[in-house]
Formats: sequence, structure tokens, C-alpha cells
Amino acid sequence: MSSSAPKRENLLVNLICNVALPTLVLTKFSGDQALGPNLGLVVALAFPVGYGVQDFIRRRRVNFISAIGFASVLISGGLGLMHLDGFWFAIKEAAVPSIIGGAVLLSMRAKLPLVQEILYNPQIMDVPRIESLLDERRTRADFARLMRGASKLLALSFFVSAGLNYGLARYLLKSPAGTEAFNAELGQMHLWSWPVIVLPSMAVMMLALWRFMKGLQAATGLTLDELMQPQRQAPGPTQK
Repeated sequence: MSSSAPKRENLLVNLICNVALPTLVLTKFSGDQALGPNLGLVVALAFPVGYGVQDFIRRRRVNFISAIGFASVLISGGLGLMHLDGFWFAIKEAAVPSIIGGAVLLSMRAKLPLVQEILYNPQIMDVPRIESLLDERRTRADFARLMRGASKLLALSFFVSAGLNYGLARYLLKSPAGTEAFNAELGQMHLWSWPVIVLPSMAVMMLALWRFMKGLQAATGLTLDELMQPQRQAPGPTQK
């Protein structure tokens, strides 16, 4: 019997734990009359940390990017508790996507490039069928060029994110660290990162995905639906 596929992540729960709840605590419950700046920061960061641990236990799956993101949350907590100013938060915010982008480029020569984990995932795509057709049609060279192009675009999306992260942090984080005002600014940065940072970098990533899928269709002769992993059908009622 084949092992069951890892459970899919719940996007709504992800957004609540990683964006909504930390932002709420940082902006509304970090004053002296509530949790206070230090405890407020710890409680706010506990939500994404707890979510990451719970998600790993539930799905038994982790990857390089998830690990970097988890480390980023812990570093944010450390910087805040050490009362370092906004400049160091800006450096950290730029460093995390820069590390991922650099790793994507460096992995281009590896046996398993990171772009393969992100775009060519066997949980989503029918990889065995695609691999068979690449050999049958002798389009391995085309596929290799496709992977290199996708890696460069994917890395670009992370570098765009790094620049926007730095700019947003420098613009918003003005108050002294360890204060209620600083926590509120940190909450605003956390919230604004979605429209200001995530959407532009996602646009570049979607361009990479679109070009990758179009090239893969040409290399294999499959349609978009045929490239996707067939969904397991739930057994229907027994016919009499």
C-alpha cells in the first residue's frame, strides 16, 4: 500500500496565525495597560512559531524555505527583546529573502535544484509521466533550459522581496525598540508586507510559473490538466 500524501496546508489558518493574530497583538495589546511591549512581542511571535511547529507535526514535511522563515521569526523576537532599532530589523527583513534567492541560484548546479521543490513538486504535478515523456521525446535539454530560466525568475522574485522588505522596514520602524509604539509599527509592517511586498514578488513568481508550465507543455506535448497530478477520487456508493 502506498503511503498517503502529506496533508495540504490550510491557507486561511496560515493567514490567521502568521498575519492577523500577530498584527492584532502588536497593534492593540502591547501597551502597558495590556501585555506590555516585551510580552506583547513574545505573544505575537508565538502564533507563527506555534503554527510552524504544529504544521510540521501534522504534515511531517519541512523544506529549506520553511526553515528559513521559521528562523526569521525567532530572529525577529531576539532583535526585539534586545531592543535593537529598526535598522537591524530592516537588515534582517532584506537578508531572509536574499538568502533564499541566492540559494535558488546556487542550487541550479545541484542534483535537486530548489526550483524543483517549488515549481516541479510531485505533490502537484504528474512527475513520473512528465519524466517519461521527456525521455521519449528527447527534450531533456529543453527541460534543463526551462529549469534554469525558472530558477533565475524565481530568484528575482526573492530579490525584489528583499528590496521592498528593507524599504518598508526603514519607512515604518521609527520609534525606539522595546516600546508600545515600536510594536505597533512592527504590526503595521507585518500587515503592509502583504500588499506592498508579497503581491509584487508573487507576480514575478507567477510569471516564472507561467513560463515554466508553457515550456513544459511544449516539451512533453501534454495539456495543462494532463501535467497536474490526478486527484484521488473518493469511492462512491456501491451500485446495486
